[in-house]
Amino acid sequence: MNKKALAMLAGGRYLVDVTSSDEDRDRELESHVRKMLQLVGENPVREGLVDTPERVSKALHFLTGGYDLTVDDVVKNALFEEHCEEMIIVKDVEFYSLCEHHMLPFFGRAHVGYLPRDHIIGLSKIARVVDVFARRLQVQERLTTQIASGLLEVLNAHGVAVVLEASHFCMVMRGVQKQNSKTVTSSMLGAFREDSRSRSEFMELIRD
Repeated sequence: MNKKALAMLAGGRYLVDVTSSDEDRDRELESHVRKMLQLVGENPVREGLVDTPERVSKALHFLTGGYDLTVDDVVKNALFEEHCEEMIIVKDVEFYSLCEHHMLPFFGRAHVGYLPRDHIIGLSKIARVVDVFARRLQVQERLTTQIASGLLEVLNAHGVAVVLEASHFCMVMRGVQKQNSKTVTSSMLGAFREDSRSRSEFMELIRD
């Protein structure tokens, strides 16, 4: 498990010893997974489960890999000087995240638009910025705002708009068990917040 994910601050103190090695932390996580399997009534040494703790550790390492990344890390030198005054939109960007309340998946599509100011960004980098924040323990509301704020900062754009549509397994598999429910969140920054025409144009263009 990565160091930043395990070293989240609580009350000004680290939850774990950040000086321990990745291997030590992985072994500790695997031990907790074995205990969890026992607590739900399973036998962690039976054939089908004997390698599950290691698999879970590797899966969580991948699914929370966003803690080890920043927007600058993924954008790098993919900003290009370009005189462009038109709205740029990348829609239907698939994303997968984990709900911080139940650690169950939520997934869906991100629609991202911006109004450039002297620079444009490589289109694939927008999808990578979505992943920086999606691959953390999240709530959809925060995820939406982080994507928009991160892009606004790196682009210095006139405005950034982000809409997320997602299905949450905490509603589908448990609780109210509403399989067809979707949650929609938006973050409108800069010109998209201030100018209703820009906001309306964006919302019209992302419609199916």
